[in-house]
Amino acid sequence: MDRRTFTQSALSTLAATRVPSMLDKLGPIGIQLYTVRDLFRKDPEGTLAALAQAGYAEVEFAGYSGLTAAALKAMLQRSGLGAPSAHVDLDQLRSRWPATLDFAESVGHQHLVLAWLDQADRRTVDDYRRVADQLNRAAATAQPRGISVSYHNHDFEFVAIDGQTPYDVLLSATDPALVKLELDLYWITKGRADPLAYFAKWPGRFPLVHVKDMDSGPSEGMVDVGQGRIDFRRIFAQRTAAGIEHFFVEHDWPKDPMAFARTSHRYLRHLEF
Repeated sequence: MDRRTFTQSALSTLAATRVPSMLDKLGPIGIQLYTVRDLFRKDPEGTLAALAQAGYAEVEFAGYSGLTAAALKAMLQRSGLGAPSAHVDLDQLRSRWPATLDFAESVGHQHLVLAWLDQADRRTVDDYRRVADQLNRAAATAQPRGISVSYHNHDFEFVAIDGQTPYDVLLSATDPALVKLELDLYWITKGRADPLAYFAKWPGRFPLVHVKDMDSGPSEGMVDVGQGRIDFRRIFAQRTAAGIEHFFVEHDWPKDPMAFARTSHRYLRHLEF
């Protein structure tokens, strides 16, 4: 074997031995508490403890079941869970924003996410522009307090209105220095759009994702993460470009919420990409 052949062979062998170590894994995995909403309503502290025992490091709130910020913070500390994010509605942005920020700051949130638009607020392109303006104003007052504002999608934002895609309108009409996106991977897939195309066009704007999987059959229902058709390896390989910092597992209607939570965490814990 000549020197050139030997060198090429050695480099090929080295590359092959390095492949496993070059694979990446997710860091801390979170869960959206809407998944376990009935359990949380009945036993908030026990539910948080069970999620921590299942391996979760973070939770995202979707309502507080009437608990005070001090009580929630104490429960989180006892369970060892972080709560970087919470969902809010448009009414909170419009008429209860100062109090919403006070509560979020007391609990320890760094992100507040507009989770839903009623149909009356999303009929026209101008409706979406008004929502974008509201997000900009809310984010401008939240940023000095160390809290970012994001928008969470469903599938209706990808249905064209007057030749325009509402999700694109929101992205274009919001200030990228202020307003971020929480990308729901199930709903964008159901809306027939590609997350990677959005990561490429608007890099760094997606600090939060909802990790939800879709049935591989025609029903397109939600299933345990890792049991469906969404290619999480392909998506998470671009997490740096997207700016993803937090991964929240979610299922809107699980038959057994804790079983779903455990199975989904187990899959993501071992996922390499």
